Amino acid sequence: MALQIKENNGVFELEGAINNATAQSFKMHVDALMLSNEQVTINIGKVNEIDVTGLSVLRELLMNSKNTNQSFYIVGYGCKEIYDDFNDMRIAS
Repeated sequence: MALQIKENNGVFELEGAINNATAQSFKMHVDALMLSNEQVTINIGKVNEIDVTGLSVLRELLMNSKNTNQSFYIVGYGCKEIYDDFNDMRIAS
């Protein structure tokens, strides 16, 4: 399934899969959003699949935002794998 990104009141809602087929274009899209917005918030509530590549891209976007002091937020109740990965990342730091 493709990944759709729709803007709703300043929040970018993701729907579909963040996987090897969609991760690179997703990253390029969010990078462009971060260049033109002070704050980027993505809602993962409708993400139904994520693989290792997708998790890696989310981690990279989060780390890049911290390194450049930009506001990047991930909200919503999406794939459990996303939360598990970020919890593991927080524990390791």
